[in-house]
Formats: sequence, C-alpha cells, structure tokens
Amino acid sequence: MSSNRPPRQSRVPTTRIGRLVQLGFTAGELAIGGVLEGAKRISRVTPDDAVNMFLTAANAEKLAQRLAGMRGAAMKMGQMLSMEGADILPREFTDALAALRDSANRMPRSQLRGVLGREYGKGWEARFESFDYEPIAAASIGQVHRAVTRDGRELALKIQYPGVAKSINSDVDNMAMFLRMANILPMELDISGIVAEVKRQLREEADYHIEARHLETYRRLIRNEPSFVVPRAHQDLTTKRILAMDYLTGERIESLERRGVSQAARDRCGTKLQHLLFRELFDLRTMQTDPNFANYLYRSEDERIVLLDFGSTASFSEEFTVRYGEISRALIAGDEGATRRYAEEIGYLRPTDSPEHAERVMRVIQLACEPITKRGVYDFGASDLVARARDAGIEMLFHSHGEFMAPPPETVFLHRKLVGSFLVCARIRARVRVQDLIQRYL
Repeated sequence: MSSNRPPRQSRVPTTRIGRLVQLGFTAGELAIGGVLEGAKRISRVTPDDAVNMFLTAANAEKLAQRLAGMRGAAMKMGQMLSMEGADILPREFTDALAALRDSANRMPRSQLRGVLGREYGKGWEARFESFDYEPIAAASIGQVHRAVTRDGRELALKIQYPGVAKSINSDVDNMAMFLRMANILPMELDISGIVAEVKRQLREEADYHIEARHLETYRRLIRNEPSFVVPRAHQDLTTKRILAMDYLTGERIESLERRGVSQAARDRCGTKLQHLLFRELFDLRTMQTDPNFANYLYRSEDERIVLLDFGSTASFSEEFTVRYGEISRALIAGDEGATRRYAEEIGYLRPTDSPEHAERVMRVIQLACEPITKRGVYDFGASDLVARARDAGIEMLFHSHGEFMAPPPETVFLHRKLVGSFLVCARIRARVRVQDLIQRYL
C-alpha cells in the first residue's frame, strides 16, 4: 500500500442535510468566484468558446477541497470529472481537480473508532496484535489502515466512512444538479441513464462483501498473469463496511519517472497495463474500472504491478465486447463507413444525426482510439492527445445544436478505464506498441 499520508483531518458529514449544505456552500463559493472572474474579463477580450467563467483553476481548487471533506459519492463524481472531463473542460480546471484522485481528508480517531465498534463489536481491539490509527491512504469511499492480527497476518483494512452508503442517491443527484448550475453540463442534456448507472455502481462499491468477491474472482481470472499481484480478501475480518485484505507494498506508479526508473522499464510497465486493459475487455470481460493512480503500485525488484481497489468492477456481455472489437478493427483499417455503422450500434450516434454532428462525434471517437490506430510505438508521454480531445469534445458538446446525447450508460465505467489507463501511461511516459497488443484479440 502507498505510504503517502492524507493531508487533512475532518469529520465526515453523515446526514443528507449536512452533505447538501456542504455542497450548497460550494455552489456559493463558485458563484462568487465566477462573478469575480467575469468582472476581470469585462476589461479584456476573451475567446468566444464554451469555457465559462466558473471553470477556473481557483474554483476547481475550492471544489476539490469541499469534495475531499465530503468524501463519498460526491467526491467519487469529482474524481470521474477530473478524468473524463479532460475531453470538455479547461486543463487548469481538471488539473486542480486531479488532487481528488490521490486522497481525501481522513476521519478523526473518534469517528474511526465508532465505525470499528459498530462493525466488529465491543472489544474489537482484541482481534489485533497492532492497529495503526494513522491511515496509509484515504479515498472517496473509505480510508485504509495497517493492522496485524493475533495470528500474525499483516493486513490492510479499508474502513468505510460513516453515512456514505446512505447518501449515494442524494449525493449523485445533488452533484448532477450542481454541474448543470455551473454550466459544466448543458441543461438540455439527458443524463438520467448515466446517473442511474453511477448510483448502481456506487451502491456496489459501498458493499465490501461484494468487493471481497470481486477480489477473489479477479485473482482467479489473472492467475496466469505473472506481471500482476492482487491482494487476497480475508473473509473472517470483512464486513459490509470493512474490507480486510493482504497488506502489499510498492512504489506509487506515477512516481516512476521522478524516481529515475529507466525508460525501458517504464515501457514494459506501460505495455503490461495496456495488455491487461485489452485482456479485461475482450477475453475476461471483467474489468477493474477505477484507474486512479493510487490503485497501482510498482515493485521494482521484480517489475510486478500491484492492483488495488476492486469496488468498481464491471462485467461485460459478449455482445458488448464484440461491438468494441468491430469498431476497433474498422478504426485500424481506416474504414469510416464501418466505424460510423458500429458507432450507431453502440449508441454514440443516431441514423438521423446531421452530417455536421456525425463528423464531430466521429472525430472524438478517432481521437479517443488514436493509440490503437498508430502503427509501431505510441509515445504516451510526448502525446498532446488530451488537449486535442478536449478541443474536439468542447466543439461537439457546445455546438451540437441539441443533437448531442449522453453516451450509453453501460459505457460510462469503460470510458473511465480507457481515459485513466491513458493518463497512467502518459504520467510514466511509457512508449508502447498498442496496436500490436489489441490485434491479438481482434
């Protein structure tokens, strides 16, 4: 597990009213920041584009601070926005929100002990030889503590923040409303399907019995993948709100370049991650869909990658993966007609869409799939794809004249994995023969 210490301590707001008030304060702060930014812009010429006065780095930092304090589904949506929003939001805004991928505020000891007492019962301390009250990680749904059991097992205990599970529906609804008020999402865009899918997935993430099953299933599926390590779940100490698993160590994967790991080793690391991505989609049809940097550790002694956090694990039907195989083949072949046909089958386009809108959507699809369409080595670190995709996404979203529709709900978490995997490879500046890897499954 990572050794980075979460930076701040605060009680988790546990009631719906308390969480709504927190988000209300945030909306007020952003409104004030937006007014001040608007006043600044009056005296100077600004580009006539979709970037509104609320989407500033200062406002993003305020939003990140509030969400890190709220934790739960609200923070999880902020994390998703920092990754998937890269296609449609200013870089300064998404960069400031990126802090949400690494850590949340930590619970004070009194609140932590309350959770442990409710889940393990009175005298829970007797189960452990030692328990470290200082968390080794704090994320959106829970924080992780190191412990050693009486029988000598070294464990990482993921302990869920109180009130998170009960507040999922209201958090998601309130965040969706907030994003519309801030003009981050167009008012006319129907996102009801995506909202329902996010709620469903987050309800699963909040049940640690489900995550423990995901851990064991995934360990079995990749048992023949020597490059990856997945912790075991310990059922005797796992409850609905506490997940007990092996304590594993490694370097945070995004630190590889900074620590002077060789280019060849980083290339091998990126190749392993891209290989696993395609195997998850086309072979296993089971995918860990939360690609936060903190969920990958790198063991330099054997170049193995530790995979953490299986709360967000998706399963795909054969029909679903076949369609992605078909559109991938069409894109690699440069067959625009077939790409358009498969884009309609997946639900990215409608037959009635205007040629102008269809062209914009096709452009975004082609950009998103650029690594697989390039023959030879794709240099993630040197790529400016994120900036180009953001420009194309802004044009598609805000110049669609009502034709833009939200992507199919079942693709939401796949998109998050695709974007996140690209960002991880870009962060470690890996160079990968991506097309060669996907061709094995096509």
